[in-house]
Amino acid sequence: MQSVGHAFKDALTAGPELAVIAEVKRKSPSAGELRLEMGAAETAAEYVRGGASCISVLTEGPRFGGSPEDLIAVKKAVDAPVLRKDFLTAPQHIQDAAAMGADAVLLIVEDIGSVSAVADLQDLALSLGMDALTEVRAEHDLAMAAEAGAYMIAVNQRDNPKDTRFTVDHNKAVRMAGLLAELGPGVATVAASGIETPGGTRLVDLAEVGYDAALIGEALVRSDSPADRLRDMLGTLA
Repeated sequence: MQSVGHAFKDALTAGPELAVIAEVKRKSPSAGELRLEMGAAETAAEYVRGGASCISVLTEGPRFGGSPEDLIAVKKAVDAPVLRKDFLTAPQHIQDAAAMGADAVLLIVEDIGSVSAVADLQDLALSLGMDALTEVRAEHDLAMAAEAGAYMIAVNQRDNPKDTRFTVDHNKAVRMAGLLAELGPGVATVAASGIETPGGTRLVDLAEVGYDAALIGEALVRSDSPADRLRDMLGTLA
């Protein structure tokens, strides 16, 4: 199925420059508390002022300090497309995302487990008017994503986002860029985790190897001025 006319992919590929998906999250399993007092709507508005093309929202409470109300509030506050970025593995999760007003959902190949299940969840998302961003963590995940017909693929540089150990391979996205390029120009590509953190992966490096977008969370959440921080990041691409 095609994603033509779907807002999320269109926003990531609207221009030749690298786009940014900016993330709203208050804590994580590995980093612990990041910014518990964060207002989801206000933060998303700051991100958009700083140049974000899309917004990512964690709606799970225990691990990320989020809620469905966060996504609903963000949708009301900004015009940018919104991704529900949780551990979504069942049709009900996709239906819930649509009810919240999400423009896209995250499908993690390793968590879902089979090509057919990934394809079915992607088709369900598309039928409900949402895009599907398919996450891979290794080469074998990428092969499964391609077989499932994924048209937006995110390379997560974390070994295991559910783990309390913060293990990031900052060269993974760059290393896998060649494999992504073999999928053809119709597949939008995203790099995630460890982007623009101290010693992390730079936006300029991702742009040089052909990524369409980067998903940035901690580097923005920890900033006292997310809009200015994002402008500075994007300024390195000029």
